[in-house]
Amino acid sequence: MLEHVPSAVGQALKSFRPGVEKLTVMSPDFADVPETLRVTSSAFASGGTIPVRFTEDGAKLSPPLAWAGVPAATAAIVLLVEDADSPTPSPLVHAIAWNLAGADGALEEGMLKSEGSGGWPQALGKNSFFRAEYLPPDPPAGHGQHHYAFQVFAVDCALDLDDEPGRGALIEAMRSHVLAKGYLIGTYERM
Repeated sequence: MLEHVPSAVGQALKSFRPGVEKLTVMSPDFADVPETLRVTSSAFASGGTIPVRFTEDGAKLSPPLAWAGVPAATAAIVLLVEDADSPTPSPLVHAIAWNLAGADGALEEGMLKSEGSGGWPQALGKNSFFRAEYLPPDPPAGHGQHHYAFQVFAVDCALDLDDEPGRGALIEAMRSHVLAKGYLIGTYERM
């Protein structure tokens, strides 16, 4: 969708981005939560470039992810993917998955429903384009490097959410229930 935005527009908006400090994992609501979950991907290293396969320019698949270090008292896992550099006031939401098994776990590539994959039958929340699916990285040309945060939260109860919650409803439901958190940053830039 944003691949058609002229590079001059991306360059003009280059300084307009929320920043890593606005990611949900950095929110004051979760400031006291220990960052003890290890989030990894076999497709890219922490701080590394997300392969084109997992972007709007490629197969549009969600990347493989794994998390470890989940506390014993965890009832469920929440995954929230956000772009800290979108030209928006808050990070752009790329995926929401909640009530995943409350243990160390993993998602294979393409497991989140997207334009490139039917995914698996896990319910997903609404991304910033109001679709209940994985929104692959799609930064405007000329806007510079974007940092995509794959955030994982261990919660002490199953979250009671509507079928397709957005970011605000998810954060509200997680308040006072997060036992541990962790995240993996992947980058992508469209020239």
